Amino acid sequence: MKVLKFGGKSLANGLGLEKTLEIIKHKKANEEDICVVVSARGNATDELIALLENARNGQWEEEDWINFKENQLKAIPQQQDILDTDFHNLKNFFAGVKLLKDYSLKTKDEVLSFGEVISAKTLVQVLINEGLSAKFVDARSFLITDDRFGNAIPKDEISEKNAQAAFEEFYSNGAIPVVTGFIGVTEEGETTTLGRNGSNYSAALVAKFINAEILENYTHVDGVFSVNPELVEDARHIENLSFQEANEMVNFGMNVLHDKTILPLIDKNIPLKILNTFKGIDQTGTLISNDKNNTSVKSLMLQENKSLVVFEGRGLLGKVGIDARFFSALHRAGVSAGIISQGSSERGMGVVVDEKDAPRALEALRKEFARDYDTKDVQSIHSIDGLSVISIIGQKMSHFNQSYNALIKNHVEPLLISNTVSGANVSIVISKEDTSKALNIIHGELFENPKQIHLAIIGHGTVGRALINQILNSTHDIVNRKNTHIKIFAISNSKNLILDKKGIGKDWETQLQTSAVPANIETLLKYAKENHLENLIAVDNTASSVFVENYELLAENGFDLVSSNKIFNTLPIDRYKNLRKVLEDKNKKYLYETNVGAGLPLIDTIKLLHLSGENITRVKGVFSGSLSYIFNNFSVREDAFSTIIKEAMDKGYTEPDPREDLSGNDVARKLLILARELDLVNEFSDINIQNLIPENLQSIAKDEFLSRLEELNTEYEQLKKSLPEDHVLRYVGELKGDLQKEKGQLEVKLVSVPKSASLGQVKGSDSIFEIYTESYGENPIVIMGAGAGAEVTARGVFGDILRVSENK
Repeated sequence: MKVLKFGGKSLANGLGLEKTLEIIKHKKANEEDICVVVSARGNATDELIALLENARNGQWEEEDWINFKENQLKAIPQQQDILDTDFHNLKNFFAGVKLLKDYSLKTKDEVLSFGEVISAKTLVQVLINEGLSAKFVDARSFLITDDRFGNAIPKDEISEKNAQAAFEEFYSNGAIPVVTGFIGVTEEGETTTLGRNGSNYSAALVAKFINAEILENYTHVDGVFSVNPELVEDARHIENLSFQEANEMVNFGMNVLHDKTILPLIDKNIPLKILNTFKGIDQTGTLISNDKNNTSVKSLMLQENKSLVVFEGRGLLGKVGIDARFFSALHRAGVSAGIISQGSSERGMGVVVDEKDAPRALEALRKEFARDYDTKDVQSIHSIDGLSVISIIGQKMSHFNQSYNALIKNHVEPLLISNTVSGANVSIVISKEDTSKALNIIHGELFENPKQIHLAIIGHGTVGRALINQILNSTHDIVNRKNTHIKIFAISNSKNLILDKKGIGKDWETQLQTSAVPANIETLLKYAKENHLENLIAVDNTASSVFVENYELLAENGFDLVSSNKIFNTLPIDRYKNLRKVLEDKNKKYLYETNVGAGLPLIDTIKLLHLSGENITRVKGVFSGSLSYIFNNFSVREDAFSTIIKEAMDKGYTEPDPREDLSGNDVARKLLILARELDLVNEFSDINIQNLIPENLQSIAKDEFLSRLEELNTEYEQLKKSLPEDHVLRYVGELKGDLQKEKGQLEVKLVSVPKSASLGQVKGSDSIFEIYTESYGENPIVIMGAGAGAEVTARGVFGDILRVSENK
């Protein structure tokens, strides 16, 4: 015979009861002998407790009683009279409690037993209405327990003998016994309940007593998972578990099962299969059996609503009997301790308890150590509430380092770390608000799932748009090559913001245009926190001096930074250094390779040389791709200077107002950034800049300036004619002087160079940089390549994102 256990949601009105009926009918159609054990239907147990509490408080509401009764009767509208006696007796209990204004655990067990009785009788009638033979079986007819009301312990020997006698008739007549779960009876005939997970326990006991072939537990989940799938999207379904593995998972908080359910099955080697009622007949579920071949299952178990009770008694160091007093006090208070941590250098101890038990634990400990408080031997006894315990089943402490490092990088700091004596399980105690994030991080490390990177992209101009499209087009490839899933969860311009934790798709421009969410840094931070997003990177593709004010705030809230915006790195040196300190404190990265060389590896090269101790003596180059294009073409073509500028604008090489480039400020910022990479403390005001715009055109409106571009032609034509033979014009930045001192000399100017020189050979919009060092002497390290263009710069930003991701 097979025992089928159905939970409350499986028996609720509507789809639950329909699916339960479908499963039972299928079993009988296949001529399977079955026994059904039921929980109370829907939320009946909670509703009965609420009615009981209301009765005790004198707040009995007839309407609540009627709603409960009508909801339970919906499944059998034509046979409601079969429950008349039960509802009459139940209401009498409530009336008595209301009169006495109190109730005992014994009374509570009597009241709660009606939930299972009503459920079993209802299902019997439903089955009969479908043409099946079924009979109500009250577990109190065979399940004998002690008198610990609320958490009774069955007496196996007499209960098994009674059960075998009670079920004898069902082996021959084919009727389906429908048994009440959760309840039993003392030898004196008093109703008891079996406590937490009592109906599952009842089902396991019935399976044991009748030597069942298997226990099939139908619930609202698909079986056992590597982690709660409601908290981790990539949770893995586990098809097979040994009893030993299941028992380990139960001990560390698996809520699908309880150790009470497993132990009776182990006694008779009866397999347990956990199935989803709502998935119907064809499903895999999870089979728990005595098969010990598979002993490598890894999983994450979660225990919530925990507190850490902390005891600090430095004056008790070396004194004997402190531990005994500590745990005896907890025992007397009825408080069970979970994880235990003790300090050796000073007399400190921390134990994890249920949050509801923490006040009782504190009271008991303070009473026990009252005299030690007076003598100052005990400094503090307090609790840290709002905690969770995550247990990693199947991982040794020696392999926990990757998970731990990933947690720290995401600002999740465990309060305690503990491993079992066997060394195969690790538990960490963390803040409740970090639970979901921590589970996702550890699960990803445990199963080597693609690392989840969450990007917030600010700015969608030419570079921003190119970057977003590059990322969206490369997602699948990066998952395959790097086992990294890059999700854009936020895109913002100066007005609007769009957010999607699952990842924004290719229709992002339409979404942004129609978004009703205003651009706001606090909204962004709140969304990331509330959705427990890990591995956060903020990408600044703006040229905004306003947005850079948020860099420290982003880092403090767990974001790494990637930026093509040069402004922050040229702010006053105190601000520059402050961000670096925040980044160091928060273990965050800030990459900005495109600040100087677009897609060229200039900053990385400078950093590496400087870090290695190489003495860099001078840096010189064509820093601006837009000015490179303008002067490369103007030097060798007959076209007017204004024509070349318009051409550069049309190709997207310049800013919308080309004076941003022609002023030299952009080159100056890049030069200052390099200087600061060498630990120089130069300020922007230290740079000698040659502005290529005549003074009378520097402050006028952009449109007027563009209409007067031809006024530049005469001056620059004369300049070109004055060039020595085989020379060309180049707008260069140069860092020189004694670069071992506090400051260097920075200069930005238009110069004449031989065509044969490296600076003279630059083509198109390429940039070129010459790095002179003490070791290389007059032979510079030359880096040359594309220095302008949205695609090139976006690719450089993308590279920075990938480099940050690799360190996550």
